[in-house]
Amino acid sequence: MEIDIATIGGYEEVGRQMTAVRAGDDVVIFDMGLNLSKVLIHDNVETERMHSLDLIDMGAIPDDRVMSDIEGDVQAIVPTHGHLDHIGAIAKLAHRYDAPIVATPYTIELVKQQIEGEQKFGVENDLVKMDAGAQMQIGDSGNVQLEFVNVTHSIIDAINPVVHTPEGAIVYGLDKRMDHSPVIGDPIDMKRFREIGREGNGVLAYLEDCTNAGRKGRTPSESVARRHLKDVLTSVEDYDGGIVATTFSSHIARVSSLVEFARDIGRQPVLLGRSMEKYSGTAERLGFVDFPGDVGMYGHRKSVDRTFKRIMNEGKENYLPIVTGHQGEPRAMLTRMGRGETPYELSEGDKVIFSARVIPEPTNEGQRYQSEKLLGMQGARIYDDIHVSGHLREEGHYEMLDALEPKHVIPAHQDMKGFAPYVDLASEKGYQLGRDLHVTRNGNIINLVE
Repeated sequence: MEIDIATIGGYEEVGRQMTAVRAGDDVVIFDMGLNLSKVLIHDNVETERMHSLDLIDMGAIPDDRVMSDIEGDVQAIVPTHGHLDHIGAIAKLAHRYDAPIVATPYTIELVKQQIEGEQKFGVENDLVKMDAGAQMQIGDSGNVQLEFVNVTHSIIDAINPVVHTPEGAIVYGLDKRMDHSPVIGDPIDMKRFREIGREGNGVLAYLEDCTNAGRKGRTPSESVARRHLKDVLTSVEDYDGGIVATTFSSHIARVSSLVEFARDIGRQPVLLGRSMEKYSGTAERLGFVDFPGDVGMYGHRKSVDRTFKRIMNEGKENYLPIVTGHQGEPRAMLTRMGRGETPYELSEGDKVIFSARVIPEPTNEGQRYQSEKLLGMQGARIYDDIHVSGHLREEGHYEMLDALEPKHVIPAHQDMKGFAPYVDLASEKGYQLGRDLHVTRNGNIINLVE
């Protein structure tokens, strides 16, 4: 059986992920993501109104025209989790393929919301829910199976998909950390990864996210970030002014911890911002988290401003606003607060807690710098870097290679400079560049089995 891998997006940058695997006549697409930084540098761009070709030209979504060079029929589109760099282009590209979108329940709900907000294309692909640990047949031959392996990441209900073929398994291993004590959900299923490495013809190819490959040691558990966050909030328990927190809206475990610790220090938590309402509201509706009944979620700007007025009237010392804006996004709540555009008035000594790191990309770094400066000009004191990454460090990469023993390795989720640490790491494990270690670029097709 012929096996090809098309590296469509995410092989020259962090973002706009898209990869296709062809096994004989059957094709599976993994992810259709957005490169948000390419959108942010253009003021007031409304992607939901734009044509896919314009977004491709901007470098904002994958250029999937290479798919015309792949023989076979697309049988499934598989987003691995709900981050926009993995699902943000589905509403622009999925309608080109007569195939269902297959994902875990939380991811499917986020995809559905992306599709509902689309104003240019009609996306009528079937949406199919599949839980971690489940399998489904791909195509009619009976020789190709799709499996979801549970992983832990900075969003709930994340998986690594595996395509099982007679030639061996193809493991799409992007975006995970080895968390054995997560705050929400099950630990990473390393037992299953080890089994896949030893079943049948083993693992033909492993595609891996290289985000932290140059960082020594292992990525800490989310439970470590939770303890750090609790320590910080407890340390400001007696402060009688304003405390504001921000984190990734999609990081439900972190938001849940913030809600809990706010109440522990005698403050009423309130979630503010469109994406905060979207991700947390969806997680609660699906039963992944159970927030106390008095926790408000407000996304519309008028509702947010009314809430800020109430906080100012009743006393900032009684509330912990949990807001969008951890990367300094221009229209996010925290950025508006820093510019003095909300009824919430920051005072000298007020605390702003960033439970997130800056995504290492120039647009984000510049926006975050500006946001912190604006907050500081109003007297706020910044608590930074209360966070753990959702990506593997060096030791996690070694462990995955030991577990899977793949015949071929394909680094992803970086640019050429970012691939270098992973290339060195894989070379230490005996892989050779150009033989079984494939550094590639967007738009290429790697033929693994002829």
